[in-house]
Amino acid sequence: MEIIFLGTSSAMPSNHRNHSAIALKAFGEIMLFDCGEGTQRQMSRVKVSPMKVDKIFLTHFHGDHLLGLPGIIQSMAFRGRKEPLHIFGPDGLSELVECIKKMGYFALSFEIHAHELKNGVVLEEDDYIVTCCNTEHSVPNLSYCITEKRAPKFLRERALACGVKPGPDFGKLQRGIPVKVGDVTVNPEQVLGKERKGLKIVYSGDTRPCDQMVEFAKDADLLIHESTFDNRNESKANETGHSTAAEAAEIAKKSGVQKLILTHISTRYKDASTLESEAISVFKNTVLADDFMIFEVKRNGRN
Repeated sequence: MEIIFLGTSSAMPSNHRNHSAIALKAFGEIMLFDCGEGTQRQMSRVKVSPMKVDKIFLTHFHGDHLLGLPGIIQSMAFRGRKEPLHIFGPDGLSELVECIKKMGYFALSFEIHAHELKNGVVLEEDDYIVTCCNTEHSVPNLSYCITEKRAPKFLRERALACGVKPGPDFGKLQRGIPVKVGDVTVNPEQVLGKERKGLKIVYSGDTRPCDQMVEFAKDADLLIHESTFDNRNESKANETGHSTAAEAAEIAKKSGVQKLILTHISTRYKDASTLESEAISVFKNTVLADDFMIFEVKRNGRN
């Protein structure tokens, strides 16, 4: 899985940070999480085509997380897109999408499906599952979790011992389909190992530290968490429904995640290294995101 940070600023863009947007390249597709103003230009700079994006997940409806959406939709139409676009987000998304369809003069050449979400499963595909969780911001905010489905290890020697010959029957058993060997049925559980944990990525959107975030991010390989302020501005973070870098690190520590990446940085920080330092003092395996940073999520040698 490859994470591309397209925008890492909060509230307003700066010379160095654009509005919030993250691209996830995985499972043969590109998914977009949040879509702040200027996102399609950021995508162009890293050679990620909006035409390859079929799913967009919005955490909430503040402008710095969604104002790039009308532009991307109109550009897709201008380029003759035919495939449907699925947009996921909190209650009110359907009305928002209808407003976008009426912005300016353009011909919409594809269907847009708006999915209004509650806590729980967002969608389930063959290779992954996406879930969401309501967290605490000044407006309704959804945090998202992407979990890889990982098939149990196929035990070849055990299959051979059951009389299964290499070939199509091996594939069927790996996909969970029983096969016949003469008059005997060989079931998948006879030739498959224990269940294996797939990669897990969690993105907070905008939120105050909260118990539901700790539980939602539990044992994640990667937690991408907002860190709008430093410790000196903790009262401001509390007032506006945001987190400090140290608070994000505390969430990572309590959740037992493998790695924390900080994003959604206030423009007041010309040098944001102080945020990274504060977080590292709480949770060592922390990195501060910059625009166009690419991070590959790996299994760290797990079976």
